[in-house]
Amino acid sequence: MTETAEELKQRIGDLAYAVTQHAGTEPAFTGVYDDFYAEGIYVDIVSGEPLFSSLDKYKSGCGWPAFTQPIENRMLTTHDDRSHMMRRIEVKSRQSGSHLGHVFNDGPVDKGGLRYCINSAALRFIPKEELVQEGYGEYVSLFKT
Repeated sequence: MTETAEELKQRIGDLAYAVTQHAGTEPAFTGVYDDFYAEGIYVDIVSGEPLFSSLDKYKSGCGWPAFTQPIENRMLTTHDDRSHMMRRIEVKSRQSGSHLGHVFNDGPVDKGGLRYCINSAALRFIPKEELVQEGYGEYVSLFKT
């Protein structure tokens, strides 16, 4: 059974719906994950698809959560975005097609040079201690030292 737009909006909230379904954005420096550094993974709020690890998150100062890379490149798709009189590369989750944010080439050079600038509203955080019980046990190994 497919979820209706209204059911999705009820499940994830108005802001997450506007961001993921209509390529919206949250105001800079307001997202819950902007200045958040607990260990775990970030998943697509719509589908639960694993997207980013806290190990790749860094303080960029851009006002949104920033990551140097996704957990796996195949989890994302990129698209040319010429909205707002700019040219950017939009990032979407592959499984649900959720708009996540944009990727820029001004990230840390020693980590590949990319900055995935992602809306907090598009994400759900799974703490490393809860990965198994939440069904993401295969990602526990990311946090073994």
